[in-house]
Amino acid sequence: MTQTADPATTFRPDLLRGKHALITGGGSGINLGIAQSFAAHGCAVTILGRNLEKAQKAAAGIVEVGGQALGVSADVRDFAALQAAVALAVAAHGDFDIVLAGAAGNFPAPVDGISPNGFKTVVDIDLLGTYNTIKAAAPHIKAPGGNVLSISAYGVPVPMQAHVVAAKAGVDALTRTLAVEWGLRGIRVNAIIPGPIDGTEGMARLAPDEKTRSQFTRTVPLGRFGLPQDIANAALFLVSDAASYVTGVILPVDGGQNMLGGAPQYQMFLQMTQ
Repeated sequence: MTQTADPATTFRPDLLRGKHALITGGGSGINLGIAQSFAAHGCAVTILGRNLEKAQKAAAGIVEVGGQALGVSADVRDFAALQAAVALAVAAHGDFDIVLAGAAGNFPAPVDGISPNGFKTVVDIDLLGTYNTIKAAAPHIKAPGGNVLSISAYGVPVPMQAHVVAAKAGVDALTRTLAVEWGLRGIRVNAIIPGPIDGTEGMARLAPDEKTRSQFTRTVPLGRFGLPQDIANAALFLVSDAASYVTGVILPVDGGQNMLGGAPQYQMFLQMTQ
């Protein structure tokens, strides 16, 4: 099935004009796509990544096409480093209207094939890193009117992904709890669960060949991989005034994959292990 046309042109070019977004993991993949879309809609973006050169290159690409962007470096597992990066971002573009916690780690492995250190690494990046990002940015999130958005995963049990599913379940719980705690401040807190998204490092690992790609496609009711722009469009909605009464939502953007539960992934697991 062919991919759909890029729907980004349906948005107003001034949708986020005058706003500032901090985006962790923004140097590549889904999060870079979100950063580029936010910038195209008038938002200044600070791209934070562990690799400074990569973050700066991503920011430079946005600046080259007329956007406002800054690349900074920090490991989301290092709270002090995040605080320092946040200070640079605020000095450049002011306090945050949007904080997007997108940094993540992933590799396919069964539970008994993951080392304790490997499991801990993913939890530290995905869950602790999300908390650290939000905690470091919190003093600089505009209230009322601020938005916190996290990138979650799956929402159902997935073989070979216990470390990721466990970490992201924590992200979902954190999202809902913060939505309750920060609601009276006028800060909205939501998350997105991407489905299989083409052109990302995660899918390159999970579907490294055409046979596996075909198997993944059959787990999606819409019959195709998603595009980074599909996730960016959902993010644009959630942080815009169009979603001003939406908070505590964990939104699947997955072509309907979540509706089938974990059964399709289990069938893939059986085929891979036979």
